[in-house]
Amino acid sequence: MRQLISARRSRTTVVGAALLLAATASGLGLGAETAAAAPRTAPLAAVADLSAQRVEVADQVAAAKYGTTSPIDDPGREAVVIAEAERQATALGIDPAPVAKIFRDQIEASKVVQRALHAEWDADPSLVLTTKPSLATIRTELDTIDTELVQAVAAAEPALQAPACGGQLTSAAVHARHAQRLDVLHFAALLRALPSVCARHIPLSVRSGEGGYRLPGQLRTSRALLR
Repeated sequence: MRQLISARRSRTTVVGAALLLAATASGLGLGAETAAAAPRTAPLAAVADLSAQRVEVADQVAAAKYGTTSPIDDPGREAVVIAEAERQATALGIDPAPVAKIFRDQIEASKVVQRALHAEWDADPSLVLTTKPSLATIRTELDTIDTELVQAVAAAEPALQAPACGGQLTSAAVHARHAQRLDVLHFAALLRALPSVCARHIPLSVRSGEGGYRLPGQLRTSRALLR
């Protein structure tokens, strides 16, 4: 199902993605080349990779909800997702409170994608899919990713407590962006998904200026969408 909306990404340029990467790395005190070349840490790589998968699936969620009564903000569903993550964390013997924070960020990251795509489709209805994906099927896929993500957080627990967590997570995010070929919007959403991962340090920021990130065509991801 993840291939259903891949054609839309052709609208986002390589130049735009490079500008976002440079702005993010600059805010972290890193050059883009340094970040891309940084060594990959396996436990944090799994967290970043699964988070990247989750923001990609947000395309399908957006398509399933568009033009229906299903809202982007769904507190009931969000509470279920967070409660299940907490339950799984407790079963794995880790503190569920930090896991809940991580999943709140994951949910907000998904909304970044959904809001941006709905805005683009409102502006250009020709981009809307003629066949809607099943929201129930997509949620089953997300449940699988979420289970793997809780397990990845548990496996990465020592790395998450380490002072170097922020830099290593930044490197893992950059690698995930390249490996999964995330466009500007999805990379911005990935960064929004990760700020609660490191216990001692907020490693990532998606804000670079008053105007936010400017994407080509009708797609615009503003500070309001990214907060």
